[in-house]
This record gives sequence, structure tokens and C-alpha cells, in this order.
Amino acid sequence: MNKAIKYRVYPTTKQCVLFAKTFGCCRKVYNLMLSDKIEEYKATGKFPALTPAKYKKDYPYLKEVDSLALANKQIDLQEAFRNCFSKSRKKKNGFPQFKSAKRSRKSYTTNNQKGTVAIIDNRYIKLPKAGKVKAVIHRIPNDNWTIKSATVSQESDGKYYVSVLFEFDEAENTYIADKTNAIGLDYASDGLYVDNNGNVGTNHKYYRESHDKLAKAQRKLSHIQSSRKGEEKSNNYWKQLRKVNKIHRHIANQRLDNLHKISTEIANQYDVVCVESLNMCSMSNKGFGNGKATLDNGYGMFLKMLDYKLADRGKYFVKVDKWFPSSQICHKCGSQHPEMKDLKIRVMDCDCGLHIDRDQNAAINIRNEGLRLLSEVA
Repeated sequence: MNKAIKYRVYPTTKQCVLFAKTFGCCRKVYNLMLSDKIEEYKATGKFPALTPAKYKKDYPYLKEVDSLALANKQIDLQEAFRNCFSKSRKKKNGFPQFKSAKRSRKSYTTNNQKGTVAIIDNRYIKLPKAGKVKAVIHRIPNDNWTIKSATVSQESDGKYYVSVLFEFDEAENTYIADKTNAIGLDYASDGLYVDNNGNVGTNHKYYRESHDKLAKAQRKLSHIQSSRKGEEKSNNYWKQLRKVNKIHRHIANQRLDNLHKISTEIANQYDVVCVESLNMCSMSNKGFGNGKATLDNGYGMFLKMLDYKLADRGKYFVKVDKWFPSSQICHKCGSQHPEMKDLKIRVMDCDCGLHIDRDQNAAINIRNEGLRLLSEVA
């Protein structure tokens, strides 16, 4: 089993220069190999097999960075071609594109070969070429965990991180889940979710809370003289851009921290969690009229957190089909109310005497349907 832990690192000026070189060289090698593959295909009708070693003679600066980082870019390109031409490929897997110096993610991956990647004294992370990099080791791996690789990345606000991938034998889980200890969650654009007890997930809207501050910083950025497209950027422009990126990163970190806390609390408290398999991309479009609130929630990321946290604990995560009419069915008598398709109706009034909030009623139906699906599998 594999598990990655992301650590914040504080490289020296020399190490920052090396990381920047490695980011650039990885991008360069990827683009060179992609260009040669395209040219060769035009000439012969076949895509050739290429390696980064081919380009080190013409571009000597490629020898200054970690060779495994360049080799991993070769693997990434091969994977991109495989995804593009696979019979079972997804729509989003198009033909590989060239990596832009402005927009591509600043990161590279290196493999551990006989201790080239290691955690030292719980204060440093050892990396090829870079040596010991000061880090905050907030989680110490177990003794039987083996380091496979490390991914160095730089975020838009300038901070550096190293994600270390560990391999270990999964211990047999002896926990016996209680299938009666279940909860149903119905998505709510205002509050993340509503559970079958009527509890709301969170009242925070982190983007909206920082909107005024972000708008002010972006307005100041647009007023800087060199902000127009094609103009050479001044130092003041880059300084203000970092401030804007820092606000964006702060919002993302707030959301991530909140989702981790809520998902961990649910995973610890319940043995079965039932949710709907919603398409969050479709729900965030203009047709629904609440795209900003949907994206601010991070509900899709919340479901992924619940999935792996429940799996680690030996518990159940059940997804109910998105076409299941959870909002239209009265959980008490089972009668269906087509008028509940109108999202403006926030309360269900049934002939059986039930008077309940539509989201809580949907959460109860999701829990009941999830338990039914779970009983069929078991």
C-alpha cells in the first residue's frame, strides 16, 4: 500500500536556484521529446522512443539537475500518449500539449535509490543534488514504511513543499463496522451538506469572506503600469502578484483545513456514510445560478477525503446514484412529490402529516437507500 505525506520545506537560496533549474529543465525535456515525436510521426508515421539522455549533449545545463527528475518526465509523456490513444480513454485525455513556462505547475518527482531520498533527524529531507533541505516533519512515518519517491513543488505564493511517497504492507483491519451506525449526507450549496439529523456541515464561505481583500489586491495589480499584456513586468508587478497569490493560497488552505476537520470527525463517529454521486462540474455552471457557492464549498474534495479516511478505518462509504429522487420521496410513507423538483420549495408537506426540511428529508432517504445497497453487496 502507498501513502504520501506532504511536508513544508524551507530551502536555502542555493537550493531554491537548483529547484528552479530543475523545474525548467523538466519542462524543456518534456517539450523537446514531444516536439521530436511529432516531427518523427510526420516523417515516418510512427512515434519514436526517446530518452532525456539524447538532449544532454546539445543542452549541457540538463546535466546540472537530477537525472531521475528528467526520466520521470519521459514516463509522464509516455503515460500521456497512452491515455490519448487508449480505447477506454476519457474525453479530457486529448493529445499531449506543450508545457508553458508561465502556466505549467512548478514541480518534479525523483525516486529513492539506496537512500538518496530520506528523512534525517526529523528536521531535514534529503534530496538528490539538493542535499539536506530543512523541513517541518509534522508526521513521522512508521519504521516499516519505505520511501519510494519525493515530489518537490512550489506553490503560486512562493512556498515550497515536498510530498514523500511511502510504501508499506497494509495491516489486517480487525475493526467490525456497525452497519446501524450510519449517516446520510445531502449536498447543500449553503452549508456544504445537511445530514439526516438536520445538522449543517459548515457556515464558512472562505472565498466570500476574503473577497473584498482579494478584489482590492487585484485592483491594485491591474493599475500597475506594466500589467498590460505584452509589456515587460516590473518588480512592483511581481511583488503585487505574489500578494494576490498569497490571498488565494490562504483561502485554499482555510477550506482544506476545514474539510479535513469535518471529514475526520464524521469518519471517527460513524461506520457507514451514505452520499449522492453528484457531478460537481455540472452543478457549478451558470444554469444553476450558484456556481461560486458550489466551488467555494469544495464538496467533491470533501467526498474524496471521506472515501479514503473511512477505508483506512475499515468502514463503509456508499454512493447513491445521482438520479435517485431523494428530495421527492417522503421518507415516512414513501409517496413521491414531483413538485419538489422546484428548488425554491424548501419544506416538504406530505399528506401523511410529515412537515420537514427538504434537505433533511433527502439525507434520510440517502441513508436508507445507502443501507439497502450495502445489504445487497454484503
